[in-house]
Amino acid sequence: MDLVALEIFCTVAREGSVTRAAELLQRAQSSVTTRVQQLEEDLGVTLFLREGRRMALTAEGETLQGYAMRLLALADEARQALRPGQPGGRLRLGSMESTAASRLPGPLARLHARWPGVQLELRTGPTRALVDAVAAHAIDCALVALPSPGIDALPAALEAAPVFTESLLLALPPGHPPVRSAADLQVATLAAFAAGCTYRQIGEAWMTRDGTGPRVLELASYHAILACVAGGHCAGVVPRSVLALMAPPPALRLVPLQDCDTVLVQRRGYRSAALEALWAELAAPAR
Repeated sequence: MDLVALEIFCTVAREGSVTRAAELLQRAQSSVTTRVQQLEEDLGVTLFLREGRRMALTAEGETLQGYAMRLLALADEARQALRPGQPGGRLRLGSMESTAASRLPGPLARLHARWPGVQLELRTGPTRALVDAVAAHAIDCALVALPSPGIDALPAALEAAPVFTESLLLALPPGHPPVRSAADLQVATLAAFAAGCTYRQIGEAWMTRDGTGPRVLELASYHAILACVAGGHCAGVVPRSVLALMAPPPALRLVPLQDCDTVLVQRRGYRSAALEALWAELAAPAR
């Protein structure tokens, strides 16, 4: 059970396919199949259910996957710790969709220009899924918005620090009358991302009246959310920084909700030169 075998195993598990894993690892399919079979023989368990060309993890495979991701992450961290002044290697960053679109292009471009040896892998998703991924060693860090009570509510194994502050707006259909509170709303549906999104949670709390929350229409992008709002039957929560990317901005009624910190979450004690380089670019003034 060496690191190469674990990397092959994790890639097959993630892709669900030997063919796709072989392409990503630049190995022959026969080599990938052989290494997986050798790992199963070594451990004395079946790691995958073969369903045609599809590879699905068994219960034993799911158990090994958790350990394997942690071992690979620790090995990568050890390599980087031996060269603290030279950022390089893989850095797996998670981010909310809004942050990836409005906040990351500049910092990540500067990071690549200054440290081309850093192999950045970006994954987007809602806050809850990203925090769980950091805790499970599936990614190294993530930019998320934590719901109240925020950082204090993180698992003990994680730590976080503020990076950006977003001004959140409630977007309403054009022509909607002025709104002071949820009682003034003429829509009862919230267009939002999947459960686990902090901005969705804020919107649901704000739109709740007499103990009844809004109906939620789950969508996968801010463009889709704003299109539904413009259609006249939904509200949506959107950061002002995302609206600033749109030219011209949509003609909607916008109601200020609150400011919300975006924080960088990482495993407690995790350090690498690549992460320090990312921190430096995130903290640099916009230019």
